[in-house]
Amino acid sequence: MDELLRWRPEFPILANTVYLISHSLGAMPLRTRDCLMEYADTWASRGIRAWEEGWWQMPVEVGDLVGRIIGAGPAEVVMHQNVSVCQSLVHSCFDWTGNRNKLVTESLNFPSNLYLFQGLARVVTVGSEDGLTAPLDAMLAAIDEETQLVSVSHVLFRSSAVQDLRAIVERAHEVGAKVMADLYQSAGTVPVDVQELGLDFATGGSVKWLCGGPGAGYLYVRRDLWPSLRPKMTGWAAHRNPFAFDSGPMEYAEDVMRFSNGTPNVPGMYAAKSGYEIIAEVGVENIRRKSVRQTERLIALADEGGLRVNCPRDSAVRGGTVTLDVPEGKAVTAELARREILVDYRPGAGIRIAPHFYSADEELALAVREIRKIVDGS
Repeated sequence: MDELLRWRPEFPILANTVYLISHSLGAMPLRTRDCLMEYADTWASRGIRAWEEGWWQMPVEVGDLVGRIIGAGPAEVVMHQNVSVCQSLVHSCFDWTGNRNKLVTESLNFPSNLYLFQGLARVVTVGSEDGLTAPLDAMLAAIDEETQLVSVSHVLFRSSAVQDLRAIVERAHEVGAKVMADLYQSAGTVPVDVQELGLDFATGGSVKWLCGGPGAGYLYVRRDLWPSLRPKMTGWAAHRNPFAFDSGPMEYAEDVMRFSNGTPNVPGMYAAKSGYEIIAEVGVENIRRKSVRQTERLIALADEGGLRVNCPRDSAVRGGTVTLDVPEGKAVTAELARREILVDYRPGAGIRIAPHFYSADEELALAVREIRKIVDGS
């Protein structure tokens, strides 16, 4: 018996939809509606007083909910609007004009990250021979004494391939470089411990496996680095005494708020809390065990149906998504949505199918069966 299915009533969309798209947008928890009503009621009844009665502390308090999922210590995670803001803030901590001016990344990183890197520094992008995985040897070889920052995805978004963060961190630290990991496609479905890995920075968002919705990104910064980092992308919330409204020069907060910037996205944090709480209650280790079982089942079903698998077959290096390359994948995905089966399509990869802890086994068979029917013209 699948005990995790007891969580299904917590997610309203599951009553009428086969929801296999949590790698893109996790299902909304029922209790999120109550949290958003709490936000509205607080704003309506407390007005400006809401800031001193809790809103101002939310970036760190909500960050702590993420922190216990990714292995961060108390008050080591601060909330932002999205990963682009987090990445930009980290980049702004460094001087890119000297000899150590190299940023190493992978060609399969998420496009938003790659856009940010261009023009920032001397970017070395490690290519992919198969378009689905990033070769570890080439990544390690690219990291040298001129490297300042290595910015990589833990799990690649197109293929769900898991990268070896431990090896990357060890090599980077060996030559004096720092590592930032994008955990967007792993946190909530693949166990990760930022402290145990020795990561310098980690970022991610709430849209996907964390079931927290849009507008709530997060940034972890290794505590011992705080005093030496002075982000140029900053704002009044990062000031030691923000309500003094001092015009400068900037005096950074001594805690993780020094990596904040402007006014925080309060409604986004209200919306995100429930997902974080549920993921922690369910337990990422439990989620991972079910994910491995269900993704293995999906691959077996695809093989039986003659569908090409475009993701790692080894569960040790596969995240929570199975990618199937089928003819006219974009059109097939649209037809599946018409049949109330939600997956998505990515060019160069295929149809991405992502069961989560609330997914039933029979939904996997249904999705593959319907893909086969559509491909066959029925």
